[in-house]
Amino acid sequence: MKRATIAFVMLLAATAPAIAEVELSFYGGVQTANPSDVSVRGDSTIPDGDFSVAWEGRSGDAPPYYGIRATKWRESGFGFGLDFAHNKIYPKPGELPPGYTVLEMTDGLNTLTVNAYRRWPSAFGQISPYVGGGLGVAIPHVEVTNGTSETFGYQLTGPAATVIAGASYPINDRWSVFGEYKGTYSSNTADLDTGGTLETDVITNAVNLGVSFNF
Repeated sequence: MKRATIAFVMLLAATAPAIAEVELSFYGGVQTANPSDVSVRGDSTIPDGDFSVAWEGRSGDAPPYYGIRATKWRESGFGFGLDFAHNKIYPKPGELPPGYTVLEMTDGLNTLTVNAYRRWPSAFGQISPYVGGGLGVAIPHVEVTNGTSETFGYQLTGPAATVIAGASYPINDRWSVFGEYKGTYSSNTADLDTGGTLETDVITNAVNLGVSFNF
């Protein structure tokens, strides 16, 4: 997903001169995922089946969990922008169903959303709380291996939604730091290389720490 991340940053850089009150943010943190139901249908080598998987995020494992966000703020305290998050899901030990040697989205369960925000500048001294939410798409790196069926690659798998609540603190006129909770839902229908589909709806939860540059 490195090319997509670079393209995202280049797009922001190209539009920045024409936009005032822009904030570019980078964040990482601890990301987990709720258990989800998985449905496999129509594959020529994998039997149809429904099963549940308990996931984990392993945020610090390479490639690590991270996100990039660009926000245009208005004087009213409302803002809008783009958010790219490199979420990840691994099955917990012992969670793979019979026949599967790989079932994960670790490079990653990527989401791109268009978000709206409301912030309250300096509501608590210099601390500015904010909330936000948005809609977009899931672009995961789907990795599934079962016998002779091996799926490995990026796909556009369905819609995504996110909610955010946090607070920022200025370091100086240009830089600030922030902490937040970020929850993301994605509905994923992935195509398998030997035919058929794998479907699962995933909710990830993250506690983020980040830095923002204002220009």
